[in-house]
Amino acid sequence: MTPDAVIFDIGNVLIEWQPERFYDRVIGAERRAAFFGAIDLHGMNDRIDRGEPFAAVIAEVAAANPDWAKEIRMWQDRWIDMAAPAIDDSVDILRALRRAGVPVFALSNFGIETFQIGREHYPFLEEFDRHYISGHMGVTKPDPRIYEMVEDDCGVTPERLLFTDDRPENIMAASERGWQAHLFDGPVGWARRLVAAGLITRGALA
Repeated sequence: MTPDAVIFDIGNVLIEWQPERFYDRVIGAERRAAFFGAIDLHGMNDRIDRGEPFAAVIAEVAAANPDWAKEIRMWQDRWIDMAAPAIDDSVDILRALRRAGVPVFALSNFGIETFQIGREHYPFLEEFDRHYISGHMGVTKPDPRIYEMVEDDCGVTPERLLFTDDRPENIMAASERGWQAHLFDGPVGWARRLVAAGLITRGALA
């Protein structure tokens, strides 16, 4: 069944998101391992992705962990350095879909403030027809509710949506709602899936 709309995750699909790599570079791999072992940083980020205020969450966690306060504050002060670089071939795919007249949506776990930072640094994030950002929605993937909210808003039936994400649990949740889904493991495989679906041609990416 040919999809009527294509939905992109953002982190590790359009923009690399590797906080561990950033901290390895800045404070060294050994100290980074100790830092991530001492504090649930991904849990902290989940709070931001659910819509809690970015600065307030960082300040709270830093105050609770004074030995790591400097490193925790980097999560805010140098966030854009963690969310980098853009995955250029995926951006090309997004633009090829737009040239082909295919509606493209973003569905991403992202904080309210962090998404605004991302938009300022990556203009292609403005090129989506619709944005579904967890911080604004108050719920994160893979909660089934976020997929339901997308369906209700966009008006496309589940079986006509094609979604890519790098997290298996997010893909599984979409599939369980009847969405077509592709586990993102790089732009090449994603492009092949879209060509097979009849949405773009190989020549469109040349």
